[in-house]
This record gives sequence, structure tokens and C-alpha cells, in this order.
Amino acid sequence: MSYNFQEIEAKWQKYWNENQTFKAEENSTKPKYYILDMFPYPSGAGLHVGHPLGYIASDIYTRFKRLAGFNVLHPMGYDAFGLPAEQYAIQTGRHPADTTRENIARYREQLDKIGFSYDWNREVQTCDPKYYKWTQWAFIQMFEHYYDLGENKAKPISEIVEKFSVSGNAEVNAHSGEVEEFTADQWKSFNEKEKENILQNYRLAFLAETAVNWCPGLGTVLANDEVKDGLSVRGSHPVEQKKMQQWCLRVSAYAPRLLDGLDELNWSDSLKEMQKNWIGKSVGAELRFDVKDSSEKIEVFTTRADTVFGVSFMVLAPESDYVATVTTAEHKSEVEEYLAATKKRSERDRLADVKRVSGVFTGSYCIHPFTGKEVPIWIGDYVLGGYGTGAVMAVPAHDSRDYAFAKHFNIPITQVVSGGDISEESYDAKDGTMMNSDFLDGLKVKEAIKKMIYEVEKRGIGKKQTNFRLRDAIFSRQRYWGEPFPIYFKDGVPTPLSIDDLPLQLPEVDKFLPTEDGQPPLGRAENWKTKDGHPLEMSTMPGFAGSSAYYLRYMDPHNEEGLISKEANNYWQDVDLYIGGAEHATGHLIYSRYWNKFLFDIGYVCKEEPFKRLVNQGMIQGRSNFVYRLKGKNEFVSLGLKDKYDTQEIHVDVNIVHNDQLDMEAFKAWRPEFKTATFITEDVDGKEVYNCGYAVEKMSKSMFNVVSPDTIVEKYGADTLRLYEMFLGPLEQSKPWNTNGIEGVHRFLKKIWNLFYTDEKLIVSNDKATPEELKVLHTCIKKVNEDIDTFSFNTSVSAFMICVNDLAKLKCRSKDILSDLVILLSPFAPHFCEELWKELGNDKSISFAKIPELNESYLVESTHKYPISINGKMRFLMDISLDASKDEIEKLVLESEEIQKWIEGKEIKKKIIVPKKIVNIVVG
Repeated sequence: MSYNFQEIEAKWQKYWNENQTFKAEENSTKPKYYILDMFPYPSGAGLHVGHPLGYIASDIYTRFKRLAGFNVLHPMGYDAFGLPAEQYAIQTGRHPADTTRENIARYREQLDKIGFSYDWNREVQTCDPKYYKWTQWAFIQMFEHYYDLGENKAKPISEIVEKFSVSGNAEVNAHSGEVEEFTADQWKSFNEKEKENILQNYRLAFLAETAVNWCPGLGTVLANDEVKDGLSVRGSHPVEQKKMQQWCLRVSAYAPRLLDGLDELNWSDSLKEMQKNWIGKSVGAELRFDVKDSSEKIEVFTTRADTVFGVSFMVLAPESDYVATVTTAEHKSEVEEYLAATKKRSERDRLADVKRVSGVFTGSYCIHPFTGKEVPIWIGDYVLGGYGTGAVMAVPAHDSRDYAFAKHFNIPITQVVSGGDISEESYDAKDGTMMNSDFLDGLKVKEAIKKMIYEVEKRGIGKKQTNFRLRDAIFSRQRYWGEPFPIYFKDGVPTPLSIDDLPLQLPEVDKFLPTEDGQPPLGRAENWKTKDGHPLEMSTMPGFAGSSAYYLRYMDPHNEEGLISKEANNYWQDVDLYIGGAEHATGHLIYSRYWNKFLFDIGYVCKEEPFKRLVNQGMIQGRSNFVYRLKGKNEFVSLGLKDKYDTQEIHVDVNIVHNDQLDMEAFKAWRPEFKTATFITEDVDGKEVYNCGYAVEKMSKSMFNVVSPDTIVEKYGADTLRLYEMFLGPLEQSKPWNTNGIEGVHRFLKKIWNLFYTDEKLIVSNDKATPEELKVLHTCIKKVNEDIDTFSFNTSVSAFMICVNDLAKLKCRSKDILSDLVILLSPFAPHFCEELWKELGNDKSISFAKIPELNESYLVESTHKYPISINGKMRFLMDISLDASKDEIEKLVLESEEIQKWIEGKEIKKKIIVPKKIVNIVVG
């Protein structure tokens, strides 16, 4: 029987599907293990070979855990809402639901072909109303809760309303926006709209006017990662900073817990560091500067209160509310011009562009709280409105961006920490002795910080403060293809729908564009109102809404009474292993952790953290190929000869290149312009070939270096693809795709097949395994066991190759050895191993076999390979027991047949025997 991978893989994929082999049940007596992939956005292009990398790794781990006796939950679904589908709908007029459905079908077909052991009964699609009903429900829960700083958890908003009615808000200890103090009587006197305006400052889901990335060309707000260099990533439309009323989530309330919770997680140090930097805890002081000739005060936050005497100017963020109050009439037009220009730059661009210096003077001054000197107030785009108070006390001698600003605008620079030379650059000192600082002179930096904070509080001009960089999440998008908000407006007051009215489904619209008067696309829907005639919210939720709790829905996907039942949650609890890209470190992973902590606070889930262990897979980069066209001609010269000609380098489709050699006929058929192409080739081993150039680049359709997994599966099989992707290198590192070695992996599978078959006949025997065979097998078992938990799958594949080579040399046919080898290999090459497992006489799927146990005793050496030398020259090797005495070694060597041809008829003059080292026979 030959290795017919196409037939074998189709057979077992059908078997797994029909028998629901990988269906997980909650009531199992086995220990649970939940393995999760970051689910994909189903694009029209389908998967390329880089996409399955993490999925293959998680599937290998999943299958190992099943073999080890765990009840494994391994689900898959689709992150199906988003801007790409909507933009395609705008361009073609096709409904995004239709194209998304087609894309999902394409992805499912590709995933099935690779042989993943997903429980497809639990599939989640975020665009399914049965799913987003629970996203809407969670939003309402956040709307109905606030964050109690005393108890450090979310609590019902009704409790704070009751406190307002009894004692006003003076004693309320809650995370909130800025709210003026009011009494109980005042609260009772407010009308419903006034009360709601106050409550919006406390709700965890709230409306606020906030600066956003507004893209007129797309008619929507964009997230920071959807903007690059002031343009939308999709479509390259101009993006500007604009203040708009948006729904937000008060993620900042959870900043301390998000930071502290990292200590308990089995995540990489680099990933934790990314989250820590994003959350950005800073301990310092908040100071107030009086504005000259005004009752206005500007509050600033600084971690370096010791440097107050080095302040020579104040910088406001362009979006700061202070701008309007301090700008003088004389400077108004100049300021407005600057603000208009700044709107065209995203916050990310402003932070990243450290060399660019821009700013404008407001015409006003504030008074230095210690020296009484006038400090000019400027506006600069390197200060962001969302960080701290949106105002910075600039200390140019000791901050690089302040220094660049001061130099550019010729503002004085005063050094207040000794030790650096500020003539050419700032001295960003974290240590040193204070100078030019009045009562701080002579103190070390740490002492000076403490003393200054004490002095600030003593004089009543500020207080000690802990700040976090993490900002509240903007949760509105002016798009069609997203979850509708379960909110209507009753006399202008935002009001949640009843749970019984969920899901609020997307309506039909005539176009997927904003309305003529600038309203979001839902404004085009007929009768987008409640049954009582109240208008519904016209924005939709962002992409991360659906991905923030999908892992919980997998635990109980068909529950119509809730997101998840307590029984299912108490069984599966949390995700034991999560695999996905590091690019989600500061977006999805922050929001999911926030979402989970909120549900934990309200008693809905049993674990505070959602993802116990996280592994980031690297990228598979494209390996591009090039051909070299003679300029002005339709003639192409091979790589080795191109330096003799004036050529133009052109990307060529990697799918018509094999081992960097171009299929010239396929090239002529590739595009009409190359139909008449001619070639200047090279002679390689007597054959004329066209050698292509190559480079490692991002996998992209424009570079023709996208390789579909379908192509590899069709030519070599899914098991070869799985093994090869793991063999390319460590999972967590990026590596280039290169098909040059894939045939070697395919031959490796054929070599295993040949251990079982000769001339179409099964040759496995019931013979007892030899010590040598057991040693080879258990060496492999040990290595694979060590590699699995560290995801070093590339070295596992190497270990399998060594094992198979050694077993082939030993002519191993033992069923005991080969059965264990097949089980061990099955997570990597499941179709291949299922087939051999069945041929060995097993009825049940190999998925539920028992992982071979390592027996270290088989690895202990019982013999030593002695090099047997004649007159100092090694002639052959001989296995002799490690326990053999010197006399026994001599006897065994001299009695061996091999020695006779070397000493026959010759006199033995000397015998040199060193136990466990060498044997040398000297003859004359």
C-alpha cells in the first residue's frame, strides 16, 4: 500500500466530521484544558501559509493534551464585523453579510483541509445576532454600573443614585469624570436630563465629547492602528483630530488591577512590559499654576516635582480646554491656524515624530508658584490632551522634547540637576544633586522629590498623585457593519433597551454610506426607532466589541438565556493556553482583560483573568522571487548573468518558481504581456535553467509572494504542511517561507511509511523490541516531551527524523515500537498517523490513545562501543558490556571473528586495554 496522502486526508477529515471526534463535553470526569486561538477576520483573499502557523501549533498542543488524558476545549470562530467588509460593500453594493458569509465558507474549507481538531459545534461568528445579543447585554451592564474605589470593584449605578438622594456626592468614592459637588436637595431638584448628565460621569459605559481620529473620506472614526502618517490605512484618506460625542468604556477605572494582574499570568516578559507601558503607572504630584490676570488655574501632573525651579514655559495640548480660555485676541488667528493643522495628525504620529518641532504662543502667562515669575503659555502638539491634564510644565534642561521646543523658540533653559552638559542636549537625569533650586539645593533627586511634594501639599498648591496613561476606550464607530448599540434617546436622555428587546439587529439601508447631513449609515434606515417612537443610537460598536468576550461564549455557545451558564463557566473557568500575535498586546488583550474583570465584579464569571498562559507566534514572511528584464525588451536574463546587462528587477509569482528556478512556460502564461517573452538562461549540470533572485519581504499580493496553503496541501498533503511550518524555526520567531525544503519533509513521511510497508505489504511484526530500538524510541519520547511545553516544535521534528533514520538502520518492524512512534507523531501529522494506527488493528481514533510514557532505564547505556585498533590504527567497533573486566574484554576481542583477519598468522606482542575507552592489539 503506497502513501496516498490525498485519499488518506480526505478519508480522515470526513471521519472526524461525521463522528464529531473533537466535540468537548462539560460533564467529563477528565481534567479540563481550554486552548484558544485568536480567531481570524475572514477576508476575501482567504488564508495564506503564514496564517495557520499559530493554529498548527495550538492543534499540536491540543492533540498532545488529549493523548495525556485531558478533556480539551479547542474551538474556532470568526471576528466577522469590521471596516474592510463595509468598504467592499460601498464599492460593490453587495451586503457585507453576504460577502462575510462567503469568506467564512472559504476559510472553513481551508481550515478543514489542514486537519485541525476544532470543536465546530461551538463556532462563534461575531456578526450573528445570537452572539452579539450578549455583547449588547454586556454594554447595558456596564451602562448600569459604576466603579467604587473603596471596594475596588464595579457596583450597580442604582446604589450611587441612592447615595446622591441621601447625602449628595461629597462622600462618594468613585472613579469618575469631573463633577461639581452637590447636596441631596440639589440632586432631588435636578430634572431627568440633568441627573443623567451627572451619572454619565460615573457610568462604566458613558457618552463623552472626546478627541477622535475622524476620517471624512470613510465617514467614520478610526482607531489609532487604522491611521498611519495622517492617512487611513484603508484607502489612504486624510484623517483629522476632531471632538465628537462618543460612547466610551471607563477602562481607566481598572488600570491598577490590569497592572497588578499581570504578575499572576504566565505571559512573556516582553508582552507584560508592553502592557505595563501602555497602562503607564506614574507616581508624582499635581500642581496648580495661576494664570496671570485671571481666576483660571492650570493643573499639571509631573513625576519630577523636584525640577519645578527649572520650569521656563508651559505647554498645552492642542485639544486642551485651557486653550480657549487662555488664548488672547491678539494671538487667536495664529492659534486657530495651528489647531487646524494639528487636526490632520493622529496622536500616534505626534508621539512618533520626535524630530519635528511645532508650536504657537497663546499670548498668556501663568505665575510660577515658587518664584512668582511669569511663565509663557504655549501650545505644542507633542503634548496630548488625553494624558494627565493636557498641560505640561516644561523643564527643557531635563527633558529632550522640552529642550527641542525651547531651542526652536529661543526660550530660556535653566539646569536644576547637576552632572550634565546642556549646551547641546538635555540632561535627562534620574540621579544627581539639585542646583538653582532654592531650598532644594544640595539634595539628591529622590530626597528632593519627597521634599517638594511635601512643600506643595503644605502650601495648598497641589497634592501627591498616582496617574495612569491608560485612557478610556472610545467605543463608537460611525459605520454600518458592527453591533448596534442597545440605546435609545428619550427626550435626549440615553436609555438602555430592555433585555427582552435584544438582540437589536442591524436594519436594512439603501447605501452603506453616511447620510447627506453627515449622520452614520444607520441614519438611512427606515423607522430606526423604538416601538414607542424614540430614536435609536445611530453609531455601531467597534471591532473589539465582539472579540472582548468571545472566549466565554465558546464555553456555552448555544445558551439562549445568557452569555454563559454558571455551570459551564465553573467547569471551563478560563483559557489555559491562548495563542496569537503580539500585535494585540495593547488592544484586544487589554480590552478582554477589562471586560472579564467587569463580569467578575458583577458575579458573572468565576475567574478574574481570562487568559492564564499566552504564547505569541512569530510571522511567516514572504520569500519573494525576481526576474530581470532587459530594459526596453521582453527578454529576461537569469540571475547569474544579469550583471552583464542593463536590467529592470520585477517581482514574479512565487508559485511558478521552484527552488528559485523559474518555470518559463508558466511565466509566459502568467500574464498576457509575457506571452512572447524570451530568456537568457544559465547552464546548471548540463541543463539550461532560469535562476531567479530572491528577498525576504512581507507576504503581500502586490509582491506576488503569497503562497496559499491549498497549493501545498494539494501537492504534498496537509501533514507535510503541518510538519514543515513547525520545522521552519522556533514558533515565537519570525521566519521566511521557503518551499525549497518541503520535499525533504514529504520524503520523511514516506520513510516512516516504509517502516510499515514493503511492496504494498504490511511488514509489522509482533517481535519483542530490542534494547537498541527501545533506546531510539525513548530518546525521541524524551526530546518531544521536553519540547512540547516550550513550543520548540522545530526541534521535535528534528528528533522524529533522527528516530526514524535510526529505526530504519535497525530494520525495526516491532509493533510495540512503531505503535508508540505513531501515537507520538500523531499531533504533528494526524491523518497519516490515523491511517497507520488503523492498519495496526485499532478501531478507535488515535486521538484517544495514550501518550507513550518515557522509561529512562532504556536510555541508560549497558554497553560501550570500543574502538578496536591494530598497531594503533582503528579497524572496527565492538559493543562490550560496561561491566566487563579487563580480562573479559581481552577474551571477547580475541575470540571475535572480526579480529582474526587482522592478526591471523601474526604474533601478538602487546595488548593495551583501557576499560570504557580503547583496545589496541600490537602485532609483529
